Amino acid sequence: MTATENATPGAPIELRAVSKSFGPRKVLEECSFKVTAGTAFVLLGRSGTGKSVTLKLICGLIKPDAGAVFVNGEDITPLDSNALAVTRKHLGFLFQTAALFDSISVGENVAFPLRRRAEKPDPEIRNRAAELLESVGLGNEYDTMPSELSGGMRKRAGLARALAVEPSILLVDEPSAGLDPITSSEIDQLLLKIKTQQKTTLVIVTHNIPSARRVGDRFAFLDGGRLLAEGTADELTASENPLVRDFMKSQQAG
Repeated sequence: MTATENATPGAPIELRAVSKSFGPRKVLEECSFKVTAGTAFVLLGRSGTGKSVTLKLICGLIKPDAGAVFVNGEDITPLDSNALAVTRKHLGFLFQTAALFDSISVGENVAFPLRRRAEKPDPEIRNRAAELLESVGLGNEYDTMPSELSGGMRKRAGLARALAVEPSILLVDEPSAGLDPITSSEIDQLLLKIKTQQKTTLVIVTHNIPSARRVGDRFAFLDGGRLLAEGTADELTASENPLVRDFMKSQQAG
């Protein structure tokens, strides 16, 4: 398949009839959606409904059993590890736990993906890492060790590292997990800033409905491996499906 064959124009991410099972358990079944460039697409649903698996499919960490996953117009399903590495240069990933390396400083965590690329001299890499930390409110924490950070600060540091490669697409797994409401709102504001100022496309997995409403443009609700509803927050709130409707009206669904 060529880079643009069958891809939807203006949709940097598209899943088309994607199915995925782990042994006898069906996690996704003929799931289809597309994400418009520069918008925030929020995946909702109860725990274990395939949301995080969907993120892993988008970045090629796992492959679907059936269907196609398009990233920037290319079906990544048949790609080998070398070709996937090229695709991932356009992706950033904010993990639920921030996934910082505990053995190096916060600043060196942010610098890590830049050092792997080896495209810039060391002073320039350090300056860029310091700028990114400043942009997420951690300008004084370059030499701090991750173990010394609060949960919210770790999440900010993880976001700075995800942005180091200047991704056009940012995948975010549970940005509010373990955070108090005020810190959660601060992370949301950072994500909104990234979306509006850098025109970054966001795909966000969350259980937090207030957070989802703050950041999201379109929403998809997964349950039992199937996409039950897709649309704006108001459209899902008015859904004829009682599970979708009740979930959207909750304050902290999960």
